[in-house]
Amino acid sequence: MYGSFAQGAADEHSDIEFWLFFAAGRGTVDPRAWCAAIAPVNHLTVNEFGTHVAFFPGLIRGEFHFATVDDIAGVRSWPARGAAVDDMVVLDRTGALGEALAALPAQAEPARTADDIDALCGRFANWLVLALHVTRRGEYQRALDALSHARRHLLWLARLVNGQTAHWLTPSRSAEAELPASARAAIDVTAGGADPDQLAEALRASWVCGRAYWSELGARTGRGTPAALFAELDAALTPARPVAALAPIDGPTAEGPVPT
Repeated sequence: MYGSFAQGAADEHSDIEFWLFFAAGRGTVDPRAWCAAIAPVNHLTVNEFGTHVAFFPGLIRGEFHFATVDDIAGVRSWPARGAAVDDMVVLDRTGALGEALAALPAQAEPARTADDIDALCGRFANWLVLALHVTRRGEYQRALDALSHARRHLLWLARLVNGQTAHWLTPSRSAEAELPASARAAIDVTAGGADPDQLAEALRASWVCGRAYWSELGARTGRGTPAALFAELDAALTPARPVAALAPIDGPTAEGPVPT
């Protein structure tokens, strides 16, 4: 078991999440029949990551990875386990699963090196510039999609700047509790609608927010910022008028300077 229940953080809105490692010689497992043995299944689908998702009564969502014991070795390549081993393992006939989980870090490591932080900032710029170009082309739905990726990167940058990296794999998780109100307000402005004026405002807000984070992190790592790129983005996206709630940095972080 993984996710919120294994972490002891589940509530009535949490889904249930399991990896299942079947004996290789037992034949093909029928995912629908297996899930139906738990509770009636209103629908079963396979998500974009190849995971079976069952919808149980009450809109309870269950994620199930159907694998074989041969796949246990691959567990060691996971970025982190997210919970204590004893709270995750339901049944481990050989001990191999527990050993693989114990070899993982408890939590995913955030970007710490100057190279990793620089790459994260660059990926933010990648999505922002794509959103800018497709907006100018008139592909507003595509621009919204690109901006959603840019916003995810802004959440990562906000977590680094504010020393809140516990939920690194899913940066939006518990953001309301972990990020300062000013950071949340700044990122909220970057959510626009599929309308040229709203998109223009969201693009400007994204750059103002991202520029502040990138500049702060660049100063901490000693990398600085790419002057030519900043100049072009400033020219394209600097607000003609003040954008509300754009003060994403609330002072020193709990974690101190980012190591170089």
